[in-house]
Amino acid sequence: MKAALKSQAVETPSWAYGNSGTRFKVFAQPGVPRSPQEKLDDAAQVHTFTGVAPTVALHIPWDTVEDYGALAKYAEERGLKLGAINSNVFQDDDYKLGSVTHPDPAVRRKALDHLLECVDIMDATGSRDLKLWFSDGTNYPGQDDIAARQDRLAEALSAVYERLGEEQRMLLEYKFFEPAFYTTDVPDWGTAYAHCLKLGPKAQVCVDTGHHAPGTNIEFIVALLLREKKLGAFDFNSRFYADDDLMVGAADPFQLFRIMYEVVRGGGLSSGVGFMLDQCHNIEPKIPAIIRSVMNVQEATAKALLVDRDALAAAQRGGDVLGANAVLMDAYNTDVRPLLAEVREELGIDPDPMGAYRGSGWAERIVTERVGGQQAGWGA
Repeated sequence: MKAALKSQAVETPSWAYGNSGTRFKVFAQPGVPRSPQEKLDDAAQVHTFTGVAPTVALHIPWDTVEDYGALAKYAEERGLKLGAINSNVFQDDDYKLGSVTHPDPAVRRKALDHLLECVDIMDATGSRDLKLWFSDGTNYPGQDDIAARQDRLAEALSAVYERLGEEQRMLLEYKFFEPAFYTTDVPDWGTAYAHCLKLGPKAQVCVDTGHHAPGTNIEFIVALLLREKKLGAFDFNSRFYADDDLMVGAADPFQLFRIMYEVVRGGGLSSGVGFMLDQCHNIEPKIPAIIRSVMNVQEATAKALLVDRDALAAAQRGGDVLGANAVLMDAYNTDVRPLLAEVREELGIDPDPMGAYRGSGWAERIVTERVGGQQAGWGA
């Protein structure tokens, strides 16, 4: 268990360190980063105090720099690597009716050029993964041809796939609604899976835990995609109503445990599945929220590793419904915090990441030093 927990890595998102908010208001916080480099400085603090957050996802154009090789070197000097490159084809006026599925071929070309640019950035940073999420869809019946939009999507995905290097992957994310309200072009795991299956082994599905309708059994999706070797990564967060992007494990820690059990059972800890955060910390301090989120993933993973799989299998074979459920509940109800404290001590870090960060003085330092200039934020 300790070996598995030490080897697990949780990727943090650059945008979670900047200002963020809702459709109504962005609440600025003192000391937030003013540049991609300062985002990496904060991410290095998360890795320092958790020991398991060595990579940082970038979002283009939010993290655009002149020299991506230099940015990768900057990360390396702080004990980090640059992770997934997230494309953005949803924040331009041209994309009002879609990006790669837009009825106008000129707009589709513009969107595709951006996706190909993101692969160029991957080459410069050494990143393994290209993350694709499309806001494309329609609001009204008859607005566009549903099947034709799937053809346009497939054409764009194929062009990007052909551009990928041998060690690079394409992660296709899905979301069942928003901002499109009648049809969404990649609304569910089945649509993402169908496109990835046709493309080949370098195309896999990204499961955002907040991108599902209420009552969806996410762990079933995880188990099936693992079985088909098509689960590429998670975007961890929590939702109460829609795509809330709250801290992972905040809304339903038992669901996170159930998901992580399927990951453990399906070999996902050792098969290259990416464990990423995709969260917006609108009212809580950024760095402590991200540290707490990493710890939540660790705790759910530790509980999943505690499941007595032999006892569970025996109960399942014998039709012992309550016995099988009790095996899972015994693991879930175990306090794994002392175990994780031991793991951290063996990694040479403080057993209490939150307390260690509070005592480090970093929060006070960045408030003092990061005065002036344009603070980074959602969309900036």
